[in-house]
Amino acid sequence: MQWQATHGRNHLPWQQTRDPYRVWLSEIMLQQTQVATVLGYYPRFLAQFPDVASLAAAPEDAVLALWSGLGYYSRARNLHKCAQAVMALHGGRFPETAEQLATLPGIGRSTAGAISAFCFSERVPILDANVRRVLTRVLAFDADLAVARNERTLWDLATDLCPDPRELDLHDAMPRYTQGMMDLGASLCLPRKPACLLCPLHSQCRAARAGNPEDYPVRTRKLKRSSQSWWLLVAQDSQGRIRLGKRPSTGIWAGLYSPPVFEDAAALEAAVQSRWPGLALEHQEAFLHVLTHRDLHLHPVIARVEAVEPSADDWYTRAQWTDMGLPAPVRKLLEREG
Repeated sequence: MQWQATHGRNHLPWQQTRDPYRVWLSEIMLQQTQVATVLGYYPRFLAQFPDVASLAAAPEDAVLALWSGLGYYSRARNLHKCAQAVMALHGGRFPETAEQLATLPGIGRSTAGAISAFCFSERVPILDANVRRVLTRVLAFDADLAVARNERTLWDLATDLCPDPRELDLHDAMPRYTQGMMDLGASLCLPRKPACLLCPLHSQCRAARAGNPEDYPVRTRKLKRSSQSWWLLVAQDSQGRIRLGKRPSTGIWAGLYSPPVFEDAAALEAAVQSRWPGLALEHQEAFLHVLTHRDLHLHPVIARVEAVEPSADDWYTRAQWTDMGLPAPVRKLLEREG
């Protein structure tokens, strides 16, 4: 805690509040996302949805549109569902215990602990990737975290190490301790080449003494990467409108809008010829979009259509699609096409 006060991160906007709505929003945004990126999205999101009531009342598409570019869009859908649950089940007030918070959509045990510790000073641990790395190294905890019982043991140890209410006032101690653990993992206790000599826990760290901090944490089950190719039909009419459809509620880009997707060029061309016989297509250079566990190779194909039927409701002007929930690579592609 002393180290955090002088060397940790103390300037971030969500650190200047104990409002659970703002802390919750930051915690969800920071999952799998760098602080520098979140700093751009956080104020824009709050400007449009300043409280849980405004977020709950918003259409899902508006939430996804504002989230566009942050990735991991299930976070945005769960964010919306969670806001609605807070309004419906808790009268618009976030529960004050980690146990209750963890019953809400999209809030896992570690996120619940962070909200509860920061906002309500509850004596509960967090165990995100950074904190897990710090604890396993300090304790030389070499049990395989791919095994559920070992993960539970680490949670118990993390709880034991939280500030003791008999020695410290938890009102200030829990937020400072929680932030300190996060900051150690983010700045010093890095996955590779940790700055052990600068760490305030260096003298207590068993992994540092043994000279093998990079051996922790231990997790044998590794997620396999896969590769997939999509052909995107970017159809544009004479008025500059783009044809877009809403993706299914599960899978890649779930619930977002995108051009029609095909598994290969032949399927795309067949669909085009059946609708616009003889139309020439412009095959653009493919590009790679990297997802968490998959490499997505995207092949844009431009189709310039003279006119579409007046009743068609899946064609959108630039003014319309700029405010829609679009995957980041689709947004960039459409902006490039004008």
